[in-house]
Amino acid sequence: MWRKPLRTVLLIICVAVAFLIYGLTASFVAGSQGSSAASEDVLGVTSVAGQSQPLPIAYLGRITSQPDVETVGYMTRLRGFVETENNVVSVSATDPARLMAVTGPQLGLTPVLIEALGGARDRLLVGRALANANGWIVGQRITVTSFQIAKQDGIRNWRFEIAGIFEGESTSTDTYFAIAHYDYVNASRALAQDTVSAFILRPRAGVSPSELAVQIDALFANSATPTRTQSEKQFLEAFMRQYADVGMIVNLVTGAAFVTLLMIIINTMIFAVRERRFEIGVLKTLGVSRRRIMMLVLAETLLVFIVGGGVGLALTKLATVLAGPAIGLTLTPMIIAKASAIIFILGIATGALPAFNAMRTPIVSAFRTR
Repeated sequence: MWRKPLRTVLLIICVAVAFLIYGLTASFVAGSQGSSAASEDVLGVTSVAGQSQPLPIAYLGRITSQPDVETVGYMTRLRGFVETENNVVSVSATDPARLMAVTGPQLGLTPVLIEALGGARDRLLVGRALANANGWIVGQRITVTSFQIAKQDGIRNWRFEIAGIFEGESTSTDTYFAIAHYDYVNASRALAQDTVSAFILRPRAGVSPSELAVQIDALFANSATPTRTQSEKQFLEAFMRQYADVGMIVNLVTGAAFVTLLMIIINTMIFAVRERRFEIGVLKTLGVSRRRIMMLVLAETLLVFIVGGGVGLALTKLATVLAGPAIGLTLTPMIIAKASAIIFILGIATGALPAFNAMRTPIVSAFRTR
């Protein structure tokens, strides 16, 4: 490997960059901007016409009456900006007690936070990622200028006081949003009163979420506003696909990086083996087996990939720490396991042809190089 140290170092850098790209893209998908942290047991009920079409809050009683439903919550999404239009903020107006029963542990909600929120109708709970991104603290008053929901006086400015900050169950939990009182938003808005953007429910123990989703949709199949019930994971995946197929983008980017990497390293190793034909001939003359020569070349390419891949994953971990929760990068054990498998496969694949050429090199033709 150290016959030409610069070449070896450059190969390691190429591998490190490729696995840094893979680690960052996979960490994005696994983080809060993706859906891997979403629950399969929590169901969301929205209009079949899309999220822009609200549902009557009167549906709450019929959903609650279903024997397979354990808890039900609801929310109205208020999207707007704070101070500048590019600082977009999402506020979920809901019943805090119901939200606590459905997804409280996952969001990191506590009785203390719920009590603080109940002090006044215009109070707000802010997620840690959103608070850190804006430098907000408890007790601060903010104004959210809504994109669509206006008050009865025509003004779209909604004033809130931050009552607390929720942390989320883990680093992969999305905390880039805020929680407000549904009654405050519903009583003040000019249009679509007594409607919600979605219902959130949790099935009883032992009940299949997919079967319950079919039951809920059948319940409103002939109503004025039919529903579509999905798991939280399916809901987030569908939401992401409205903007882009993140999975396909990740596969294309990482695939292009690895194909380019294969071409570079295979070509480099073929030339490296040609440079060593005389040494290979000497080894064979001394009795070194063809199989051992092949293993030496394979070990060299594997070592390049192990060192380079390790550096790339270490840089990915550093990026997830420095970026914080706002971007939503999460380097999970599954990503590391997949990366390790790719390192081994690519190491063998790139070294196979050069190793085979080294094994088949005749001693006579090897000595002719000198």
